[in-house]
Amino acid sequence: MDTRSLVMHQAMLADRTRLRAYDDALAWAVRPGDVVVDVGAGLLVLGMMALRHGASHVYAIEGDPVTAAVAARIADDNGLSGKLTVIQGDARTVDLPRRADVLVAELMGNIGPEEEMPEIVAAVAKRALVPGGRVVPQRLTTTLTAIEFDDEGWGIWGGDALGYRLDVVQQHAEPAAHLHFFQRPPTRLSAAAPIGDSVLGATEHGVSTAPRTLRITRPGTLHAVMGSFTADLAPGVSLSNFPSYPGCNWGVWIWPVRHTPVVEGDAIRARVVLPEGVRVATDWRLECGISRRGPS
Repeated sequence: MDTRSLVMHQAMLADRTRLRAYDDALAWAVRPGDVVVDVGAGLLVLGMMALRHGASHVYAIEGDPVTAAVAARIADDNGLSGKLTVIQGDARTVDLPRRADVLVAELMGNIGPEEEMPEIVAAVAKRALVPGGRVVPQRLTTTLTAIEFDDEGWGIWGGDALGYRLDVVQQHAEPAAHLHFFQRPPTRLSAAAPIGDSVLGATEHGVSTAPRTLRITRPGTLHAVMGSFTADLAPGVSLSNFPSYPGCNWGVWIWPVRHTPVVEGDAIRARVVLPEGVRVATDWRLECGISRRGPS
């Protein structure tokens, strides 16, 4: 397991809000004696939670061979070899010895579906879940929101930098997504507009490339369009990377734009463009324009 992978797992394990939410969701989903399939099992935390909540057996599917080998050692070290089976392979093609009652997965990327979560979960549910089986999370929603930063970052997109103009740089900047962790909460200039809404296990669609209208609801300066997600894990249990929380391991994706004053009633026309076969959000582009509807 390389250093980057270790750092990623450490960040996820340090996200206590994430762990508590999944623990609460599995307490709801798992019934005594259930068989559970953990998709993208990593270091087995969710699978071990399922056992603690009464599962009789967990099939932990992990695609990365090195991580799968480490997971098998973790199962042995915790005396779980008879209750937890690590399977290395593509979860979409793995055949389990028996169908599961519960499917759990934590494949959310920083905008939700860029790790193909809806497609993978739907494929596994079709092959491996009993009729009426329960899926955690139940739903994954992705939204776009127009925002104004609270005096942080992205200086080249303004018209002034310490009294000097640098905006010629904008002519060479691609309209690509950037991962961002806010230092201070931004101002939301519009309501969130959904670009993806999947009932996990039932629908496969990820992000829509149809144009969305972000109607400005308060005056300010448009700095960026932000992409974020909400995962509904179980009734009354959800996770979102915006608004964020202390220790959150997810950032948000933002598309910075030329700093533009906006007023209530203006409309931002935004469309996400996904290159063929590309799932990494840094390669997602944003087509963006503004329609003036507010008072002059």
